[in-house]
Amino acid sequence: MAAAGCFSSRALCCAAVLLLVAVRLSEGREYLVGGKTDSWKIPSSESDSLNHWAESSRFLIGDSLVWKYDGSKDSVVEVSKKDYEKCNTSSPISEYKDGNTKVTLDRSGPFYFISGAAGHCEKGQKLAVVVISPRHRSIAPAPAPVEGPAVAPTSAAVSSEGGLLVGLGVLASFLALYM
Repeated sequence: MAAAGCFSSRALCCAAVLLLVAVRLSEGREYLVGGKTDSWKIPSSESDSLNHWAESSRFLIGDSLVWKYDGSKDSVVEVSKKDYEKCNTSSPISEYKDGNTKVTLDRSGPFYFISGAAGHCEKGQKLAVVVISPRHRSIAPAPAPVEGPAVAPTSAAVSSEGGLLVGLGVLASFLALYM
């Protein structure tokens, strides 16, 4: 009788661990645009382009982009593909001027961002990202190495794969001890 009671509490503990792992897997990651705080600027060269950074990153639904910039001198404007190509800020999807902008990528497909400062977009200060759904993550190309950290340093920025491995390890330990 006591053994059955112990097994129930252990099974409940295992279920709680699995639930925590599932919650961690559903959280999106925060990406500091360009991998550093001073990236939202006119690029000094083609290799300094934010699109170069974005092409080497893999964005999933639920991830967020974070921009750090001087809000009194610049802004981040989300636009359509057509407006992105023409550097047109007259009909934005969204516009941010706070200097610490966070945009959650809430759907799959492309997102387009340009600078709201006059002449900056035309000089290359823009960003296009493509978001994939989690179910297509295995067919997406692996990200190439980038200089500097691509993930904004936050306590919630934990890789899904790492969380899954830790959770499976804890579960295996419980099962090995009590079965």
